[in-house]
Amino acid sequence: MPARLVNLKSSEDVRDVVHLAVEALSAGKIVAIPTETVYGIAASALHEEAVERLLQVKNRPPEKPLAFALKSLEDALDYVPDLSSLGRRLGRRGWPGPLTLVLEDKHPDSAIRRLPPVVRDSTVSSGTVGLRVPDHPTTLQILRLLAGPIVLTSANISGQQDSVDGRQVQEHLGDEIDLILDDGPADYGRASTVVKVVGNRYDVLRLGALGEDDLKKMSRLMVLVVCTGNTCRSPMAAALMQKHLASQLGCSIEELESRGVTVESAGIAAGPGSRPSAQAVEVMALAGLDISGCRSQPVTDELVRSADLILTLTGNHKRAIDARWPDAVSRTHTIRLDGRDVSDPIGMPVHVYQSCADQIEESLQAWAEKLAPQIGCGEGDEQDEN
Repeated sequence: MPARLVNLKSSEDVRDVVHLAVEALSAGKIVAIPTETVYGIAASALHEEAVERLLQVKNRPPEKPLAFALKSLEDALDYVPDLSSLGRRLGRRGWPGPLTLVLEDKHPDSAIRRLPPVVRDSTVSSGTVGLRVPDHPTTLQILRLLAGPIVLTSANISGQQDSVDGRQVQEHLGDEIDLILDDGPADYGRASTVVKVVGNRYDVLRLGALGEDDLKKMSRLMVLVVCTGNTCRSPMAAALMQKHLASQLGCSIEELESRGVTVESAGIAAGPGSRPSAQAVEVMALAGLDISGCRSQPVTDELVRSADLILTLTGNHKRAIDARWPDAVSRTHTIRLDGRDVSDPIGMPVHVYQSCADQIEESLQAWAEKLAPQIGCGEGDEQDEN
């Protein structure tokens, strides 16, 4: 029987379509779903027979494993509990989105161990597993309602052209699957980028919707330093952190980005575009650092989500971030190792600014030493992963 095709754009209530797909997957059926890249065909990872059928429909060679689609980075940690700092960074910045991470499968407590044998055999290859969080609202709703993950692969016969809308899925696989959710043309119209992460190194297995420049930016370790107005303490702290990180890596401050690290500063109550105070500029100049070109910016969702480490100048700053962004609690710390505040020198003479800078710098060597091993790199060549 040909697959049922449901047009999302003409549906009166998308929730009804979501529940239809969830019921189908839970019953062991194969469903074609939209993603932001290309359309995929999915089976519940809890149904051994459904995954076996998916492999037959796809005609995928055994040496090319299927990937899991999950609803969040937090779910990914159930499958790769020892995910490296680089892997977490890429997941935090790239998910939901057109990024598939191929990660080491070696942890004894991985949720993969609880899946049926056929599912494990079809998703784990050479000690690695592929994970993805698609950026499509309907697909994410489906994933949130399912009891477990889905196994997902592109909606085509292996080696043939990808399907970029529901009608193409119907043409290619309509007699082989059960349900097709059609949401029109996929946003990117090309496959996800596939990146293998081992420790703090990544290799590109397939370039897709994300390019090499995107990956370089996403893989950089980012430190965010936060104060109140982002004109005194945090610009000084960011410049001093750059100095210590450059020393750790044996490079100049100008080379930090090419070495895989960036340092930003922002303020809890900052407006955009203010210059640093003249006293802060003077004190940093005495240390051989130029912050005259810095401009203030407020703390934003994007900055917090991207930051690997958030250093605050006071406990109140930390509490403000913890309250507004609870997902960042584990990444947020006061800059002083003893937890004490660095007082705001605004409006005070230069020697007070110098004392402030000295307090900040007391802890930065230790922070830089801790961060240096987490800085990732990617030097591998692209490989074919069609």
